[in-house]
Order: sequence, then structure tokens, then C-alpha cells
Amino acid sequence: MAVARVTEVVTSSTESFQDAITQGIDRASRTLRGMTGLKVLEQKAKIEGGRITEYRVQMAITFILDE
Repeated sequence: MAVARVTEVVTSSTESFQDAITQGIDRASRTLRGMTGLKVLEQKAKIEGGRITEYRVQMAITFILDE
């Protein structure tokens, strides 16, 4: 029987929402083993001078706990 855990991660990028997600997964993979999926919970953007300067993503990452 597998047991999974869900942890929330918040990450940002100056490029895009997709880049923020990719960076978040890359960083989480250095600490979390057995990642199986993610759910994007929220997307936000920082605006300065009428332009988006930062894309922010909050996501829930599911991973299987070690036996």
C-alpha cells in the first residue's frame, strides 16, 4: 500500500507562469522523492508600470512516502 503526501510550494518567474511551475518542480525535486503530480492552486502576477514583472504560482505537489 502506498501512502502519499501533498505539500504546497510557491514559486515565481520573470518569464511566464509555465516557467514558474517548471522552476518550482525543479527545485522541489532536489528535496522531494517520488513526486507523482501537481495541482496549480493559484496564479498571480506582479505589475509595475503597466507591465507584468513577475509571475507567481502556488501549487500542491503530491509525492509517495518512502516505505
